[in-house]
Amino acid sequence: MTTTEGKPPQEKKRARLITGPGMLLVWLYGVMVVGAVSRSIVQISTEFEHAPLAYSLSALAGVVYGFITYSLVRGGETARKAALVCCAAELAGVLVVGTWTLIEPSAFPDATVWSDYGMGYLFIPVLLPITAMYWLRKNARQRDAA
Repeated sequence: MTTTEGKPPQEKKRARLITGPGMLLVWLYGVMVVGAVSRSIVQISTEFEHAPLAYSLSALAGVVYGFITYSLVRGGETARKAALVCCAAELAGVLVVGTWTLIEPSAFPDATVWSDYGMGYLFIPVLLPITAMYWLRKNARQRDAA
């Protein structure tokens, strides 16, 4: 049987978040996961004492990117809400760290993923959460209208 009638709501098929532009978001977040995590692993394992704050923030960024990627792939309303909250936290982190690196550059002897609002990553770290939040909210409205 392939119907979902009579099954509890959690067993019903999850609403997909990775259709259309959502697939591009998953791909971009996946690239950011690989970039941030691999960079921070190398930096933490080889020169952590040089810039512990910067390297720890890059590792945190990688974890946040990973969770958002997982939530987008998982799908469903709970995952959509979790991704939305994480994207808002990511944007706040980018804005705080980006501003901090401009105001007090001495606190960051080496760059983080979020330094200068993600300039080293073509500003993707500041644009990606804005785009993702727009997509997640639009996706919810479209689903509610259907």
